[in-house]
Formats: sequence, structure tokens, C-alpha cells
Amino acid sequence: MILAAGRGERMRPLTDNLPKPLLKVAGKMLIEYHLEKLKAAQITEVVINHAWLGEKIEQALGDGTRYGLTIHYSPEVEALETAGGIINALPLLKDERNNEFIVINGDIFCDYELSNLPSSLSGLAHLLLVENPEHHLEGDFALTNSGLLEQTGENKQTFSGIGVYHADLFKDYPRGKLALAPILRKAMDQQQVTGEFYQGIWHDVGTPERLSELDLYLKNNG
Repeated sequence: MILAAGRGERMRPLTDNLPKPLLKVAGKMLIEYHLEKLKAAQITEVVINHAWLGEKIEQALGDGTRYGLTIHYSPEVEALETAGGIINALPLLKDERNNEFIVINGDIFCDYELSNLPSSLSGLAHLLLVENPEHHLEGDFALTNSGLLEQTGENKQTFSGIGVYHADLFKDYPRGKLALAPILRKAMDQQQVTGEFYQGIWHDVGTPERLSELDLYLKNNG
């Protein structure tokens, strides 16, 4: 699942007439980098949620055929936040054979190979952590020597926005607007969340300035 329902307030005015995942960096829509990574990992069934200007996302990407994918859409009348969006899309994400799925924030860029994510979970979630960026030096979660994630610790790192989840992580929560962080913290307290630290390229494309930085980086290093 690619999360693409946010309004992109910090990215205005660029997002006044275009959803953030459709903004271009180095001549390509931001969301297309995710689609290519999923295809490279042989993941061909993709769910994209949308709210703000969602029809433009569907028009731009279609059914996914040109990417070698099958894209399903999970529309929201108003953005339901991360966990709310996932819960709303659960009927598209799980079936009787599979209850685990990857979720990727639509407003990041990362060169991590998605095929390296665990194919099965030992708990309820597995998160990819990255080095703390300048705008988030305090980090999010601490990775223990045993591979579990904790809320506190001396060396907290930043959640990349890439994770693998089991549908049971959300089973006790209602449909509607709901944040993901409190759900993850509760699962961490139950030692149900594992993680890994990635030292490669990662950008949180949250502002026009960071979008320009990524565009320049990719043009110089692509």
C-alpha cells in the first residue's frame, strides 16, 4: 500500500492543484519511484489510498498496466490519517491466504530494496529506520540488540515510512480517522514490533525546499 491521501499543507502552493505524490523530481512523479521499487521486488498488487485531488492520482497512474502492476484505489472522503487509511483499505490488503502487507509513505524517497523486507513477521510489524534528518534529530524509536523496537532509548532513529504490517495490528480499532504511532507504541510495549536500520539514501519530501534538494540530488547522482 502506498499512502497518498494527505493534503500536503507544508508543500503549498505546489499542492494546491496537484496531490503531493504526483510532484516531479528529476522528471518523474514521486510516486513512480515507489511503483518501480515494488515492481523490482516482484510485488505486483498495489493499493493506493487518496483523498485530496484523488481523481488526479487515478488519472495519472491508471490501472497500473504501464508499470507492470495492478493498482487498486482506496478513496477517502477526507484523509483518515495513516492507520485510518490502512484500516479502510484492509479488504484490499488481506485475504484468507495472506494477512501481511507492506505500507510506504507516498511523500518519501528511498533507495532501499523492498525485497529485503521480511517475507513473514515474527510479531505484528517490522519498521525500517533511518538516520535522523536535521529536521527530526530526536528520532522516533530505538532498535535493541535483539531486533525489537522500543519507544525509548539512547539512540533513537527515525521511522522511514516503510514498514510491513500484520492485519491483526489493527483488529481492535474502529474505522475512521486514526493515527498510526499510538498503535505502534502499544504493540512495542508488547514486544510485537521488530525493525532494522538502513544507512542508504532516504529523503522526507515534506517541503518545497526538500523537494528541490531531492531533485538536485537525483539529477546529479542519477
